[in-house]
Amino acid sequence: MKQMQKGDAVSDTARLIEDWTSAHGRSRDRLLPLLHMLQEEIGSVDDAAIPEIAKALNLSRADVHGVVTFYHDFRRVQAGRHVVKLCRAESCQARGGAAIETAAAARLGVAMGETRRDGQITLEPVYCLGLCAVGPNALVDGRPVARIDAAALERIAQEVSA
Repeated sequence: MKQMQKGDAVSDTARLIEDWTSAHGRSRDRLLPLLHMLQEEIGSVDDAAIPEIAKALNLSRADVHGVVTFYHDFRRVQAGRHVVKLCRAESCQARGGAAIETAAAARLGVAMGETRRDGQITLEPVYCLGLCAVGPNALVDGRPVARIDAAALERIAQEVSA
């Protein structure tokens, strides 16, 4: 994923949308693949891109906005360089997930649902990773980590702070 400067974002986004729709089509069923491409290339689907996407696919802005805000994996702002997702499902909570979440926020220096000011780390909730028997669990930059305890949390903190 590329990190773009704000000034470049609008023109680069419009160019990406035009190039992608020229190659893959402009029908409404292209919306999700287009959003995934933008998120992969730019790191988010910024609100400023919504009118461009709507125009390219002949959709209303409300249609595009609804899809972007409905799916939790679409970001409207850039994530940090590293993304740590902590499971909040019942099984992980029963195994001490709330305490791990509090410790992670303190150790990583970022509140749940936020990105640290230096842009290094984003801490997010996730609702079930399917590893219920070995919780509490996390995804660290897309890699599952099971049995999070104080030692595992310290290893995660060192990894994402490097």
